[in-house]
Amino acid sequence: MSGIHCDPVSRLKVTEQDRAYMAVALTLMRQAGVLDKTGGPFGAVIVLDGRILATAGNSVIQDNDPTAHAEMNAMRDACRKIGSPHIAGAVLYSSCEPCPMCYSTAYWARVGKIFYAAAWADYADLFDDSNIAKDMQFPYEQRQVALQQIMRHDAQKVWDEFRQLPDRARY
Repeated sequence: MSGIHCDPVSRLKVTEQDRAYMAVALTLMRQAGVLDKTGGPFGAVIVLDGRILATAGNSVIQDNDPTAHAEMNAMRDACRKIGSPHIAGAVLYSSCEPCPMCYSTAYWARVGKIFYAAAWADYADLFDDSNIAKDMQFPYEQRQVALQQIMRHDAQKVWDEFRQLPDRARY
């Protein structure tokens, strides 16, 4: 996946167009969290090749789906629109610093850059995403959610079968 990340110089550039896309994310943030109350106040915009590909707000409450974060909703929509699990080179504008799930999804989707407005510290009294990031650094036996491996040998057999498929999924 090398080559999809931005060089250090491009990390410093913020254009008026970047601010305009972020303004859309902030509008979606307010719409989702304050007006429609579909979830927390989070909004996201995906831009590819200079055009808005997808926009979304948080819909965790509306959808009863803990993964329905604004960034996840926008990335799902963007990927469907282009017919690929990858949106290589896309820019994600998020009203807030992405949680570990959203960052990981952006990584897997090959998003090239993320701009965010509010930092985790700005809303830690309401949503503490830093706790998840810290928890994932602990050994399994010390994590909040218990992890225990079972039936590894059986799973390895399936992986061996999958390796033999000439037309196996690649992403």
